[in-house]
Amino acid sequence: MSKPPLLRLLFFCLIIFCAGNVTGQTFSAEMYDLKWKSQSTNSGESMPCGGGDIGLNVWVEKGDILFYMSRSGTLDENNVFPKLGRVRIKLYPNPFEAGSSFEQELKLKEGYVLITGQKGNLRANVKIWVDVFRPVVQVEVSSSKPVQMVAAYESWRTRDRELKGLEKNSSSFKWVKEKVVVFKDSIQVSKNGVLFYHRNRDSTVFDKIVTQQKLDPVKLQLWNPLKGLTYGGFMTGNNMVRDESDRRALGKYASIDFQSFKLKSKTASRSHRLNVYLHIGQTESIDQWKKGLGNVQKEALLAENQSRQKTLDWWKQYWEKSHIALNISKVDHSSPVWQVGRNYQLFRYMLGCNAFGTLPTKFNGGLFTYDPVFVDSAYKFSPDHRNWGGGTFTAQNQRLVYGPMLKSGDSEWMKPQFEFYQKALGNAEIRTKHYWGHGGPSFTEQMEYFGLPNYAEYGSKRPADFDPGLEFNPWLEYLWDTSLEFCFMILEKHRFTREDISRYLRLIESCVDFFDEHYQYLASKRSAKTLDQNGKLVLYPGSSAETYKMAYNSTTTIAGLTSVLDRLIQLQSPTIDGSTRAKWIAQRKRIPPLSFREMEGHKTIAPAQAWERIQNTEIPQLYPVFPFGMYGIGQPDLNVAINTWKYDTDAIKNRNYTSWHQDNIFCARLGLTEEAAALTIKKLQDSGRRFPAFWGPGHDWVPDHNWGGSGMIGLQEMLMQTVTDTIYLFPAWPKEWDVNFKLHAPYQTIVEGELKNGILVNLYVIPESRRKDIVVLSDVKLK
Repeated sequence: MSKPPLLRLLFFCLIIFCAGNVTGQTFSAEMYDLKWKSQSTNSGESMPCGGGDIGLNVWVEKGDILFYMSRSGTLDENNVFPKLGRVRIKLYPNPFEAGSSFEQELKLKEGYVLITGQKGNLRANVKIWVDVFRPVVQVEVSSSKPVQMVAAYESWRTRDRELKGLEKNSSSFKWVKEKVVVFKDSIQVSKNGVLFYHRNRDSTVFDKIVTQQKLDPVKLQLWNPLKGLTYGGFMTGNNMVRDESDRRALGKYASIDFQSFKLKSKTASRSHRLNVYLHIGQTESIDQWKKGLGNVQKEALLAENQSRQKTLDWWKQYWEKSHIALNISKVDHSSPVWQVGRNYQLFRYMLGCNAFGTLPTKFNGGLFTYDPVFVDSAYKFSPDHRNWGGGTFTAQNQRLVYGPMLKSGDSEWMKPQFEFYQKALGNAEIRTKHYWGHGGPSFTEQMEYFGLPNYAEYGSKRPADFDPGLEFNPWLEYLWDTSLEFCFMILEKHRFTREDISRYLRLIESCVDFFDEHYQYLASKRSAKTLDQNGKLVLYPGSSAETYKMAYNSTTTIAGLTSVLDRLIQLQSPTIDGSTRAKWIAQRKRIPPLSFREMEGHKTIAPAQAWERIQNTEIPQLYPVFPFGMYGIGQPDLNVAINTWKYDTDAIKNRNYTSWHQDNIFCARLGLTEEAAALTIKKLQDSGRRFPAFWGPGHDWVPDHNWGGSGMIGLQEMLMQTVTDTIYLFPAWPKEWDVNFKLHAPYQTIVEGELKNGILVNLYVIPESRRKDIVVLSDVKLK
């Protein structure tokens, strides 16, 4: 193996210290518990709480406890990702009213929010948590004296409402001149609970997209996940009945009117419990959905005695899997370096709240958006709003949300993102066959949940003779290769965990087939030859990210195809026969090489062989560094990639740290310690909002999940990089940063250690046989 240039290597025998010799501080998630000593002024100062596939924004305002509810998979007719409502809780007498002592704490290790208040000799604790294994929100109240509890379900969707102007950005219609109506929910108050739900009409944005994109002839073959989709729940509680005191209960929060549906406790008590049971289903009738909701409630009640402990155990195991903690022996909340370590954990917690989601965690807010007026004062819209849509997914942004999970040991929770492509595969293949007559899925960059291009991004003002398979969009035209990033991610999961990925092999193979077949198809339309003079594909027209348009032999496409096919060819599986492997080898031979150019006298990676224009501000010439790992520590020609970062004038002009920009990752993989550290601090230091990991809006929304995800990846890459069998530690690590870490490496390997004052005081490797594959870089010293 070639040794990385520009770095002094220190090879050594790894010594495993016994527990009695540990000199550093042991990591525990609770060291990063977040505690607020005052109440919030609005939902923009809320605290995330969740589990399974449910997210809550919890805050206390003017003595009232409030939380928004979100759940993965709730999409309305317009592909808006709506909240499941807001819950408001008030106690009488109220230990949280003005003049009381107050604390609100996020208990990371246990995965819940604890609110405590005291007024005089009345003290109360309110615990809010989500069952990880069942869709149930739990509120537990205990007090030193009997109190009455009133719980209100609040909804702003009690009437049909048209979205206008910028508010349409929360739907698939975005800026298109199309009337967009959000239809009201159904809400009923019974003697002991509030039933609320939304059932999608038969006609949805799916039907409009099919017609817009000239797919009506194949409509019956397409998967439609929106028709009949119903979501909602039932709020009830021990000792609680309908509150008849205020039948209309109208109000206004932030910019939006709402109606309140209230329950109250029958009698004052020292303990109260409120449960919200949630259910999503695509059913033939509402009665079937209600039956499903009833089953959720029954199963939850049967498991009530065990559910809390199982949820606690899940979070305990979650935190035991991995961590990166900085400067924990010298806690300084004002230190940006210490904040990086704390916020890494806080954001990982937010990702863990959608471990079992029907849909992937959305890059533009995940499960934790709040009233948009507290993001931008001009956005006087409902709490359902987020820019860039609810059911629309931007592939490059999603890559950054799920990328950190390999090294954090959370690859099991990557399933929602992989299943997103798996479910959409059929529609994307049908689309390709209908337009062009060949195989493979034409997955686009801005894509709906069901695998077709976003309605607005497809282009509503298209020339009559424009290819219906293409998006009439200067940023997105010919941009299909982002699907390869997730194919590569699946293959990386196999490399890390050795888990069977045969379920996804057809997806990966079909994605490769699309490029092999489509570019030969395009060549046949303009020439008698389908390959160039060297027997290679002519990847034209193409796109290098959204930036280099009408590209010839895009670097992102070449890097993606090369990396995926190399991994496929190496893959050992009894389900892969000789003819399949021979096909992959033949396809690999048809991939053209990367292009290079000279910049300021230095050889650099070119974004493509040629292009017509520059449209955006990405740096795709470094995508062979990340996500595809063709250049980096321990690999050949590292200087070429470093030169690209240092001397490429386009790359220099487009440098940035906000949102989806991944400059910190590039620098970490290139071993540029000073640059990587500075950019990672900008990524992961406190957001400036009350909850420190609510970054954004950047290019997207708040909380910006691709901002947090790219920050996590960069920090991981600074600390550990892996090439074939070799594990490089501290490849871009400032020696003055103390770190306690536990990360996962390929081939079911765990590396755990502590660096203190530039000295490696502890290092553990599991399994022990992988000890020989460790290489420590930089100026790190042994104890």
